Formats: sequence, C-alpha cells, structure tokens
Amino acid sequence: MRIATWNVNSITARLPRLLAWLENTGTDVLCVQETKCSAEQFPYDQLRELGYEAAVNATGRWNGVALLSKVGLEDVTTGLAGGPEYEGVQEPRAVAATCGPARVWSVYVPNGREIDHAHFAYKLQWFEALKAAVAEDAAGTRPFAVLGDFNVAPTDDDVWDTTVFEGMTHVTPAERAALAALREAGLSDVVPRPLKYDKPFTYWDYRQLCFPKNKGMRIDLVYGNEPFAKAVSDAYVDREERKGKGASDHAPVVVDLEV
Repeated sequence: MRIATWNVNSITARLPRLLAWLENTGTDVLCVQETKCSAEQFPYDQLRELGYEAAVNATGRWNGVALLSKVGLEDVTTGLAGGPEYEGVQEPRAVAATCGPARVWSVYVPNGREIDHAHFAYKLQWFEALKAAVAEDAAGTRPFAVLGDFNVAPTDDDVWDTTVFEGMTHVTPAERAALAALREAGLSDVVPRPLKYDKPFTYWDYRQLCFPKNKGMRIDLVYGNEPFAKAVSDAYVDREERKGKGASDHAPVVVDLEV
C-alpha cells in the first residue's frame, strides 16, 4: 500500500501535475493540503476518472485539506472536535478517514506567523486539539498515521541553516514540544530518505533560488503508530516533483507499507 502527503499550494493550479503524479506513482492514498478552493470547486470528477474517491474539508481560497483514496473512504471525520477557532472561525485544516486497512488524517497545521502573534498561540492550541483527536487511534492496533504539513521542523537538522531561523517560528521549543506530545501519544516520526543530497527536505521557498541551492526544511511529516511504523517498507521525498514550471513549493512524501 502506498500512502503519500503533499501540500499542493492550490489544487486548481496544480491539477495537471497532480493527476499525472497520481497516475505515474500508483499512490493508493494521498493526503492533500492547501487545496485553496471551496468544496464545490474541488476536482472530484477528474480524480474519479483515475479511480479516486475524495473526502474534502475546504471552504475557499485559504487552507483546505483532502484525502484521496483508491482503497475506500469510510468513517470520515471533518475538522477537530472542540478545536480552536481563529478570528471566530474553525479553519478547514483536518480531515480523517479509514482507507482500506489504515486510518489516516490529513492535516495542515497553522503557520504561526510570528512568535508574538495571536496565530502562534492558536497554532499551539491547534496541536493540543490534534493530540486529543488522534489519541485513541494512536494507541490502537490497526495502522494509523497523521500526515501533512506540520509547519514545524522537528530538529535543527531539518532546516538548511539554523542561524536563519533565530527568533522565528517553525523551530521554537514550544512547537517542537507540541510534536513531542504527539509522539508521547503513541506516534513516531517516519523519516523519509532523500533522493538527492543528504537531508530529506520537503519544502523550499520560491524566492532566492532556495530550491536549486537546497535551502530547504523538513516540515511535511508522517507520524504513525506502532502498527503503521512496523509496516513501513520504504519512505522517500519525491524531490523531482518540486522541479520545473508550475511546481508547488512542497514535494510529496511517499510511504510504502506492507499491510
């Protein structure tokens, strides 16, 4: 079984590449982030032609997540029960479903913006709600994983230059403690292998030639419970999909399971 996660940074803009990638890779389940469309605008028909069902949590031009599956979509959960709101709205940042033998969440964790910004406190609250939402499945006996754009680099090795990030979000002790809390719930970090260079970065800013200079970060993560982690036969960052015209600023992370 092949499960992947990809922040496409607009599914409308990325649709031709997305469809080609799905067809070429034979992915069974894809967790999508930053759809940047409403549920009504989502390309259900094009995906159905390739054999994918879709569970979508999306409301408009910002955020939005989805699960695409060729192996079934059951027990769909949209959003985090009791999750925090930002400016009076519970943003579309999480969706879960049972896909064949595995239970999967697709998440787009809030960015946080700046350490003293209200969005940063919201980010930490969101992590707490995520931990509560996944705790039961994380402790279960079936393969379970939370995949997506976590907007946190787990360690200093997951950024290209730590000095650039001093005083900034994505690397703070508070954010890394939130990841540690998820691990304490029974999840572990499935670290993918890089297809080039020595570190499995998943995100490179569009600006300042960050991609060709490999000035990246590993913020797209796969956190799986013990049955999931034990079933992993391979995991890699599909760096090739970050190349060329019309690419997202994130690369897909692909995990193969023996289930």
